[in-house]
Amino acid sequence: MPGKGQILLKNGRVIDPVSGRDEVANILIEDGKIKEIGALENSKNSEVIDISGKVVIPGLIDMHTHLREPGREDEETIATGSKAAVRGGFTTVCCMPNTEPPIDDQSKVKFILERASACGLIDVFPIAAISKGRKGEELTEIGELLSAGAVAISDDGLPVRNSALMRRALEYSRMFDIPVISHCEDLDLSAEGVMNEGFVSTSLGLRGIPHTAEEIMVARDCFLAELTNSRLHLAHLSTAGSVEIVRQAKKKGIKVTCETAPHYFTLTDESVRSFETNFKVNPPLRSKEDVLAIIEGLKDGTIDVIATDHAPHTSVEKEVEFDQAPPGIIGLETAFSLALTELVKANILTLSEVVAKLSFNPAKILKLSVGEIKVGAPADLTIVDLNREWIVQAKQFASKSKNSAFIGRELKGQVIMVIKRGKITEFWEVLKS
Repeated sequence: MPGKGQILLKNGRVIDPVSGRDEVANILIEDGKIKEIGALENSKNSEVIDISGKVVIPGLIDMHTHLREPGREDEETIATGSKAAVRGGFTTVCCMPNTEPPIDDQSKVKFILERASACGLIDVFPIAAISKGRKGEELTEIGELLSAGAVAISDDGLPVRNSALMRRALEYSRMFDIPVISHCEDLDLSAEGVMNEGFVSTSLGLRGIPHTAEEIMVARDCFLAELTNSRLHLAHLSTAGSVEIVRQAKKKGIKVTCETAPHYFTLTDESVRSFETNFKVNPPLRSKEDVLAIIEGLKDGTIDVIATDHAPHTSVEKEVEFDQAPPGIIGLETAFSLALTELVKANILTLSEVVAKLSFNPAKILKLSVGEIKVGAPADLTIVDLNREWIVQAKQFASKSKNSAFIGRELKGQVIMVIKRGKITEFWEVLKS
């Protein structure tokens, strides 16, 4: 396996959403960067890898991952999460701060970066907490957190309930030109709810969470972003109302971006009829009408990013009554294939559009120098087989936790190789054997 020498990828279909490139070409990688793209001849100094019939895309970027370390290493670690990311085609992930203790000071940011560097598979960038202890009472030292290596701030897992504090966070973030990532949930409206409020929750006798619990906070934070002229990013949108609020905010010129996760464009609250706790997520799975609105938001560009919201939980935690189970599912290893199966194969989005929402768009929002295939760029590449069919199986997950909502589902299209700064990952070796 080469390290930082030359690698020549031959005959792959190269797709780069930024340049609009979509053609069969060769890519020469040298010293961790892309040196040339085009009709290149073999070199005795290069390891030649023929990827005829396969597609080369920018290394995927997940801007919303929960790696659980420090504090809940029984659910996931930076090492196991990195392996799961590679398995799903991600070369960069951003980890949320709701660890135990939270990522709310410089030492914890540096801890994350050191652990990720020691692992060496992907880049892991910490998203630091907005408030100390994620208690929503006092701002963290935002400048210090960013200087230590954080790329954004969020109290994800919890909303910032205090509007004045959220305003101050947005004002501070403007000085550093970073996004504030908002978990939009009115806890007074969602309190004790375990699924989407509607016909299904009523028929099952389960306490519901109204769509308004999300939408009222989406609207508030859009107003605050307008007031402060700051960059706002909304996490895991799930309702038709939220999509429409963002759509109108963008038309007004408010600096708002947003994401959704694959389960919000593939599953509805009808899944909860099974009482399978892997269908319990937060925000909850919504109605068919909401799913269609999420898909339309992806199609018209209202929704900028597809993120995984990878949320590992142990089997012990999930194997309880639906009311008692923690919300969340893993997603790093299935996100791309789900987007390919449900959006590209269904002719809703082009492959280039899906790739943009999983690479360049998150890179642009977070100001990361990756997400493109161009000469001089870091050689962060993902190679996929669009025709490879596979069935999601728990035993195949690299993640430490197995709480997927898609076990048993047949998907078309799979990541077969990942290159991070010119280094081929171990996952390719597994596939070759």
